[in-house]
Amino acid sequence: MKVGIFFGGISREREISFAGGRTVYDNLDKHLFEPVPIFVDSLGNFIHLEWSYVYKGTVRDFYPPVQSIPENLQGFQMYVESLGKLTEAQATEMASAVGEKINPNQFADLFDFAFLALHGPFGEDGNLQGILEWYGIPYSGAGVLSSAIGIDKITQKKLFTDLQLTTPDYDVISAQDLTDDKVASTFSSLKKKLGMPLVVKAPRQGSSLGVSIVKEDSLSAFVAAAKKSLFIEEVKSSDWINLSAEDKIRFVHDFADVRLGIGLPVYVNGQEGHIIYNPKELLEHLDLQLVEKKQDLISYQSLDAEERLLIEEHVQGREFSCIVIEDENGIPLALPPTEIVRGNEGVFDYRSKYLPGMSRKVTPIDLPIEKTREIQKDCENLYSKLQFDVYARIDGFVTADGTVLLNDPNTTSGMMPSSFFFHQAAEIGLNPSQFLTFIIRTSLACRIRSGKNTVVTKPLLTKLDHQINASSTTEHQVLRVGVIMGGYSSERHISVESGRNIFEKLASSHKYEAIPIFLTGTAEEHKLFELPVNIMLKDNADDIKLKIDQALSGEKHPVLTEAIEKAKPITAKYAAGACFDPKPLDYDLLKNRVDAVFIALHGRPGEDGAVQKHLNKRHIPYNGSDVDSSEITIDKYLTTEILKKSGIFVAEHMLLEKADWQKDKKGAIDAVEKDFTYPIIAKPSDDGCSSAVMMIKKREQLEDFAEAIFRIEEEVNEGLRNKLNLDKNEEFPSKQRILIEELISPNGADHFLEITGGMLTKWHDDGSRSYEIFEPSEALASGEILSLEEKFLAGEGQNITPPRFSTDSQEQKWISAAVRKDLEKVAKELNVQGYCRIDAFVRIWREEKRVETIIIEVNSLPGMTPATCIFHQAAINGYKPFDFIDSILDYGIKRTEATLS
Repeated sequence: MKVGIFFGGISREREISFAGGRTVYDNLDKHLFEPVPIFVDSLGNFIHLEWSYVYKGTVRDFYPPVQSIPENLQGFQMYVESLGKLTEAQATEMASAVGEKINPNQFADLFDFAFLALHGPFGEDGNLQGILEWYGIPYSGAGVLSSAIGIDKITQKKLFTDLQLTTPDYDVISAQDLTDDKVASTFSSLKKKLGMPLVVKAPRQGSSLGVSIVKEDSLSAFVAAAKKSLFIEEVKSSDWINLSAEDKIRFVHDFADVRLGIGLPVYVNGQEGHIIYNPKELLEHLDLQLVEKKQDLISYQSLDAEERLLIEEHVQGREFSCIVIEDENGIPLALPPTEIVRGNEGVFDYRSKYLPGMSRKVTPIDLPIEKTREIQKDCENLYSKLQFDVYARIDGFVTADGTVLLNDPNTTSGMMPSSFFFHQAAEIGLNPSQFLTFIIRTSLACRIRSGKNTVVTKPLLTKLDHQINASSTTEHQVLRVGVIMGGYSSERHISVESGRNIFEKLASSHKYEAIPIFLTGTAEEHKLFELPVNIMLKDNADDIKLKIDQALSGEKHPVLTEAIEKAKPITAKYAAGACFDPKPLDYDLLKNRVDAVFIALHGRPGEDGAVQKHLNKRHIPYNGSDVDSSEITIDKYLTTEILKKSGIFVAEHMLLEKADWQKDKKGAIDAVEKDFTYPIIAKPSDDGCSSAVMMIKKREQLEDFAEAIFRIEEEVNEGLRNKLNLDKNEEFPSKQRILIEELISPNGADHFLEITGGMLTKWHDDGSRSYEIFEPSEALASGEILSLEEKFLAGEGQNITPPRFSTDSQEQKWISAAVRKDLEKVAKELNVQGYCRIDAFVRIWREEKRVETIIIEVNSLPGMTPATCIFHQAAINGYKPFDFIDSILDYGIKRTEATLS
């Protein structure tokens, strides 16, 4: 069955939708389905996307295409709507750079079924569902009616009241209620009716966008919250003129980011005729009005802002989210509800939902079983009364007195690998691939019940049922691959993201049996556990370790046991023999359990050769470099020393030792300042790629950095955290050495940029190997350095592949060849094997035809999260992610076979 996956979209949630669509694309069972990517741009155009663009990190990485952006706007990140009004011909030409623009009447020629991974307006509100019904295409999830209800929070509230469903009290106000002559009485009325604090919401947005909590009895705080929900941004002259040129660029960047700011285009001061489309215009307008014309304040409002606001009472209680699915007979079944434990005291907003560490998911919610059953029953009741279809996500609260309040039902859910959607399905034994098959099958049955176009839908359902049954009874000869994830470094959470991604790519194929293996313990003792899927999909490495400990102690939550029993008719068909208990392993047991290993660890252990030593001893094939090379590349100082001696450009560097620091702090800093001028880069010399990397601008900052890294205590104290601007949950390792590096600058070059380059090595029958060097990616940091999130998390960073070395195609070609030649020399010098990622800066002198590639570091086990740019690079050379992973494993297996022979 050809499945058209709709992702991207018009709404502010387009980046999460894009990442979710990629998850669906990768996890569809390739034995049953052929995925067809249908990208919806932010103007509403449908584009049959060329598959390689599915693996870009963000929409802005590829669309609008670089060649479509005017040269004077090349330095800004933007969406296509910032290019102004486009003609049909321009839109078609732009689409042709990444795929083919299509119309709804062409859908049936491309796919049999539509899987909707869109969020917010024009995606989950019934609009697209109606188009698909008109053209006779069955689709996933809710129908037109329930979609329209699901997007409109005000309509929901009215239905809650009419149907006697419990929900937080509320009121509705309009933009007119916020005028100067009315706002005070509006605020007073709301306080009287709902009390304080107040929750202010934009009523037709998803993912908690435009949501604020007004905690203080302050009119100005209420007005600020209301303007946020109306997507109004005010800029004061006193604030703007104090910003540096760099800070102004950063402000405009955040303003244009639909996740952080109100986005572009915008009206100026509410004047519908005066529209600003792009970041450059905005920057110039702010400078003109606030600096040159000395206005006190400018107001901007999004073109698609809302006119009404939903105001709710603030509920003190336990917050939960519950996925409700339908069985094959259309009967709703609530999965084990998840408690949302926020990392801050604010609202469960967009960042809290999608950025690791901002919140935790605890499944099931820790309540007496009777209360949990009540939540599930209430959610099933709401699902039925609101006439939802296929599945829904229902949020709510349990107050201190035990009252269950339901709120914000959603007819779709985020589809990131560890979202509620997959997270709760895993508790009944369904991995992502199996759950997607179940959703498609249930959606087909739902469309048949609607009585529309059954002549197409019934044969599809019959054929799919036959294939599912045949697949479950057919034995396949497969290679067993243990995917090792976790670890005990500060990058263990990113390792879990990488490991899950590798697992899901392998699990959706019929060549491999993917076996998730979690590593924890210490450098002296590695502890290994084979994971069931429900534990593998926990939020992060620490949650996984906690669940393993609980399971090994014999602790089985009755809610989960009950849910597994209720879901047996489903799991028997889609996940027969599902396991729910972790199994302790050691390396000897691992030898008998797997045919090969994919090490998805970052930092130590993994990139240091420690795990490889155990695998070599037992002749277990694995990915990546061998022990000797890994022991070099984990040590950034040793790596740069070796490369420097080989004539390769590296940053000037030195080590600041803990022993020297403890003996004479002033002398240790003096030694740094003798050879370096600020700003400098400071980072651990023996850890992963972005762990505790910081730009240091003055002596006091270096002292604080050293104090934090050389600390004796387990955690960085609050005072140091504040001085170093560390987030509350940000990991900061304790180390013995700090690597000090010069801040690499253009140094007079005509062009200067940061890149990251990946490669793949191939084993030949004579024992030799060759290197396939990919086109590198240009890495754009939103701050002073690239963060972990920007490197690895979907929607967070921006990488342009290939990098923008030149606007001239011939010049681009020879510069790229020169850079890739430098990267290959580095890989050979360090004896890198399998694959790797090399970070560098590039200086280009055009007239001299000279290029300098300055190497920063080499990662022998690069991040393999869905958004990491090594997949973008491999795609240019024709490798889909599965093919790339398959090639990496093939190299490791052949290397081990050659060693044994």
